[in-house]
Amino acid sequence: MQKKIGILGGTFNPVHIGHLLVAQTVREACGLDQVLLMPCHTPPHKACGELVPAADRLAMVRLAVADDPALEACTLEIERGGVSYAVDTLTAFRARHPACEPHFIIGMDSLRELHLWRRVEELLRLCTFIVVERPGIDRPVSPGELRLPEPWPERLLAGMIRGRLCDVSSREIRRRVAENRPIRYLVTPAVEQYILRQGLYSGPAAAQGERH
Repeated sequence: MQKKIGILGGTFNPVHIGHLLVAQTVREACGLDQVLLMPCHTPPHKACGELVPAADRLAMVRLAVADDPALEACTLEIERGGVSYAVDTLTAFRARHPACEPHFIIGMDSLRELHLWRRVEELLRLCTFIVVERPGIDRPVSPGELRLPEPWPERLLAGMIRGRLCDVSSREIRRRVAENRPIRYLVTPAVEQYILRQGLYSGPAAAQGERH
């Protein structure tokens, strides 16, 4: 029997409690065996802003999930280097883990832009997509808005789950650090200590860049 593995990708710049809540919620709702949090090397669809080195972002993810065996940091995209395209990631993941059934986790904002992703029809055949809807924030999406061929719009919308409302962003955390304001309860204690110990996000550029 194949293991059902969730893949939650992102810059994780830094990883925060919102990311962990998404991973936990999806794992429970979809009956996944484990969720991998996968920091990208270089994001293809976002301005990098103050993107700290991949080693730091990976270290923070490892610290954030250290006490939860259902969550794990994944180094696949960082090891590969370069721009992190999902289709290349899923191809490599399936080759490395043939006994696993990958479930790729995205938000509603990514769903609306999915038709722009690299080799998207190939990507859709490589995994099952799980779309997380933020209650009270994300507006409904019709199949026609997705600009994808049949049967993918209906399948993607059928794979939506309701997430938890958690108004936390990496951008806010970077800004608070740059302004010498506390970030307790926005990140795990271990991640907070790592950020402060390494002096991450302490410059004025921390308030700029990508939103997540």
